[in-house]
Amino acid sequence: MMCVGMFMAILDVQVVATSLPTIQDALDIPRDQMSWIQTAYLIAEVIAIPLTGFLTRLLTMRWLFVVTITIFTAASIGCAASESFHALLAWRVLQGFSGGTLIPGVFSAVFLLFPMRRQGIATTIAGVLAVLAPTVGPIVGGWITATYSWHWLFLINVVPGILSAIGATVFLPKEKPEPGELRALDIVSMGCMALALAALEIALKEAPEQGWLSPLVCGLLGISVLSGAAFVQRSLGRSKPFVDLRTLADPTFAIGCFLSFVLGIGLFGSTYMMPVFLAYVRDHDALEIGKIMLVTGIAQLLTAPVAVALERRVDARLLTAAGFALFAVGLGLSAFQTRETDFAGMLWPQIIRGVAIMFCLLPPTRLALGQLVPADVPDASGLFNLMRNLGGAIGIALIDSVIYGRAPVHAQAMIDLLKRGDIDTAKLVGIPLAMFVNRPKGPLDPDTQGILDSMVKHASFVQAMNDAWLLVAVLTCAAIFCVPFARVQKNMAPKDLRDGSV
Repeated sequence: MMCVGMFMAILDVQVVATSLPTIQDALDIPRDQMSWIQTAYLIAEVIAIPLTGFLTRLLTMRWLFVVTITIFTAASIGCAASESFHALLAWRVLQGFSGGTLIPGVFSAVFLLFPMRRQGIATTIAGVLAVLAPTVGPIVGGWITATYSWHWLFLINVVPGILSAIGATVFLPKEKPEPGELRALDIVSMGCMALALAALEIALKEAPEQGWLSPLVCGLLGISVLSGAAFVQRSLGRSKPFVDLRTLADPTFAIGCFLSFVLGIGLFGSTYMMPVFLAYVRDHDALEIGKIMLVTGIAQLLTAPVAVALERRVDARLLTAAGFALFAVGLGLSAFQTRETDFAGMLWPQIIRGVAIMFCLLPPTRLALGQLVPADVPDASGLFNLMRNLGGAIGIALIDSVIYGRAPVHAQAMIDLLKRGDIDTAKLVGIPLAMFVNRPKGPLDPDTQGILDSMVKHASFVQAMNDAWLLVAVLTCAAIFCVPFARVQKNMAPKDLRDGSV
């Protein structure tokens, strides 16, 4: 039941992404404001994720899940019923905040509710759903919008949400809440953390369009750094902070968080770049894009049992290094796309990435959380999952900066080569060779110039996207070098977990 809630929270971002133009037309939203539908959700989500440990102690795992899944379901109904842009944004904030606690809550449950022998299977189920949602999201969103209406993007959460709340009430263990946590709550620290994360998210959203050195982006990043530093200082200075950052002093946990951050860059980056390429270059609609991207999800599902079996028998560091190396290969293969690349050209890179993702998620999760004492797991799970989301946000901002920064550079280089009569560049751009070789001397007529500009624009965009794929591949490969520094204990779970007690 908890996994269903987590799957809904992650899926909600992806199904909405493919239908933003439809929602924009329905609610008469200005085009330059449309992305706030997603940004509002993500900002609320990243603020909520680190609060999971505090809220778990305050309400218990059982009631935290019941409350948050109920709020998420109610907010989904509110989104579907929204008749204005501002109403939709308000409901999306509530939806994102409640959804943000569902994700780390599931990974906490894996190590708090299951004995050692069952943690591999539980981690696999949670991991498959966590990485499958971004893959199937585009096809689900496209199909729902094409078959019904955009309102059903949110209404599909209602029945699973109600069933999950009922199931959690019945099956999750009963524990005693700790209302005393409220007395120890540091409101200033919470405000600094929220301000730091919100400012960072907005800066990352605006940077590709405004420029990284623009006053707005620099100001937001400055606010994020200052408020983040204040949050860290206050948290480390208190004996009982609401987010315990001291867990990061464990080198293995810190390495696990870094690996989660890099995985976020590759995972969210790849599921962002593929739809952009297929829509802009290949002119596919949302449903067609979703069908092409299903390959990754299928590869993940088929690999999951193998990953579980190997994790029980092979050093987690070796599996992690192999997973990130394979993931880097899958990302790197996409750095050679052309204007004609479609399903066939994307097949093997997707299969390789789908196989690798399970080894980039399961062993690092075990490294990061499997050796911690139960009291540290809720806070640690929040930090671990926050790093993956932050990696995704920063990765997408970097990708946009590379694409829209490098595309004009590639376009100018292509124009210069075409002027010099370079045949290879003409082939790359897609100009018929007979036309290119036998072109008349003198300036081009406006119609021909317009067609040529469009062809150069598309070709340069493809080259810039290849640069972005290569950057993400290099970053993923670089993460491998930190893996040998992680510790692997022969007995990674504390005794109460091995015995199955909580």
